[in-house]
Amino acid sequence: MFASNFTVDSKYLTHVRGRDNLTSYSQSHTIASGNTMTNYFCSTCGTLLYRVSSRSPGQNILRIGTIDDFNLHETKLRPQVELFVKDRVSWFTGVEGAKQVEDGAWT
Repeated sequence: MFASNFTVDSKYLTHVRGRDNLTSYSQSHTIASGNTMTNYFCSTCGTLLYRVSSRSPGQNILRIGTIDDFNLHETKLRPQVELFVKDRVSWFTGVEGAKQVEDGAWT
């Protein structure tokens, strides 16, 4: 399983509408680093919108699929780092030009 994400500094993340409809859930037992990950999702449809790690509390980890501007997908949101390469499925050979990291420890 994999997901494409990007990070946004908390000071730049704004909620145009629906902030009061978000629900959060935090846990650490399935996070490889042991950090706590808080997930924010829509309480109406269940869509995961973003996550915040205790490792980087000022950063929001958003799903690329929540962005509907496909030009951004081809440009600014093109993956730059692939994490957990050791666990990726055999049929996916990686993102050309992206940094490959065996586990989740990137800097």
